[in-house]
Amino acid sequence: MRSMLLVLAVLATGAQAEEGTPCDKVETTQQGFECSAFNRTTADREMNTAYKDLIDRISTQYAAHPPQLSDYLAKIKNAQDIWVKLRDADCAVQTFLNEKGSQAFQIAQNDCFAQNSDERSEYLQSIGIE
Repeated sequence: MRSMLLVLAVLATGAQAEEGTPCDKVETTQQGFECSAFNRTTADREMNTAYKDLIDRISTQYAAHPPQLSDYLAKIKNAQDIWVKLRDADCAVQTFLNEKGSQAFQIAQNDCFAQNSDERSEYLQSIGIE
């Protein structure tokens, strides 16, 4: 299980194309933890940027239609709030067999959050594209 998580962490890092990350050389559990934490932080930052960009994009597209804009933004916010709850619930299922608070649990949780945030970023970037 741990080796699979490390492989996922290394694969997730490949898409980030940054130099000097904690994922460059993962040989120990501690390095795996640092890599997973880095991936989670990076994915969260990218997802938050995608969300903000979506809000900006929709605000620009619907600026001339305030009632539609308000309704659309409310739906986007509601969907994001529900997605956060779903992500948390899915990751709780995925990490259930790990001892809560252990490093294996933290790595699994970080990897789950990172993967879900990456997927959400892609989805958010696809909304409102005409």
